[in-house]
Amino acid sequence: MAKLAIYRKYRPKLFSEFIGQEHITRTISNAIVGNMVSHAYLFSGPRGTGKTTLARLLAKAVNCENLNGFEPCNKCASCKEIDSNRAMDLVEIDAASNRGIDDIRELRDNARFIPSKLKYKVFIIDECHQLSNAASNALLKTLEEPPKHAIFILATTEIYKMLATILSRCQRFDFKKLSVSEIIEKIEKDAKAEKVKIDKAALKLIAQAARGSIRDAESMLDQVLTFNPDKIIEAQEVKTILGLIETQVISQLIDLLLQKDKKQSIIFLNKTLERGLDAKELNKAIINYLRQGLIIKVASGENDLGLELTEQEIEKLKTQISSIEQEQIIKALDIFIDANSKIRYSPIPQLPIELAILSSCEIF
Repeated sequence: MAKLAIYRKYRPKLFSEFIGQEHITRTISNAIVGNMVSHAYLFSGPRGTGKTTLARLLAKAVNCENLNGFEPCNKCASCKEIDSNRAMDLVEIDAASNRGIDDIRELRDNARFIPSKLKYKVFIIDECHQLSNAASNALLKTLEEPPKHAIFILATTEIYKMLATILSRCQRFDFKKLSVSEIIEKIEKDAKAEKVKIDKAALKLIAQAARGSIRDAESMLDQVLTFNPDKIIEAQEVKTILGLIETQVISQLIDLLLQKDKKQSIIFLNKTLERGLDAKELNKAIINYLRQGLIIKVASGENDLGLELTEQEIEKLKTQISSIEQEQIIKALDIFIDANSKIRYSPIPQLPIELAILSSCEIF
């Protein structure tokens, strides 16, 4: 049997275990306690931030036979069926592959029948922005006249593509990207549960690389834990396993750009890529570094800027940007962002970055 992925193995089973999105969990918890659960919810936000997980938690809570306040008991037949993916009355649909009107008509017909076992039939429609116009209008009709025994939870990463009429029929909750500290809290618990030791610096690297997605962080942790589960996993091993770009490397390259040293900048770039690093990932790291420099420049004097750097790295970056203007950083960012879109189609992957480097030397 295949090993269960960490993000599935340690998916929260209680609202109290849910990391981040406190503004949402509090509101939904109050609705459960006050018996004010809506017939339709819309969860929007970046991928991997817990939309489907919270939808399943809500489905479990409204159907729990021994609810403890707002928390599901996780012991009754309803909770066990949902946890083991055996609940016929919990229907999950991926709108990316089931986007047609026939799929929604089938859902609508299914919704008419009373639940076979649970109190409520719960329909979770993931990536609902991908529904066709005809399917969206069919869904709208169902949301306008919902059966009393049905709850609809829509999830999307691109809410601007949704019909305004659907939005008006749902209680909307906007999920945010998780902070580095929130992700560290979750993956540290996961590592302890797996009985694998991993140092704080390594956990921080994974959390930073996840860019606010708890699911991505847990997938990376999964990859790292299979490397050597018999000893403490350190930061350098995480960098090697995940192919992460060290901040020090980017900092050295920026130093060369600020010195307008075109020759050494190009040589440094190609030597870095010869180590097996991905050109697109390196370019993204340059963009992220310059972005953090821009944030420091714009918000000088602020203490908590949410930067993904150590104190030492921040001080180095402050020194680098002290000799240049805000407009110069913006121009350099534009150049490297433009290069990012060209890497994919370039016959030589690093060529767009080389051109960006030469242009940036002219700006600084």
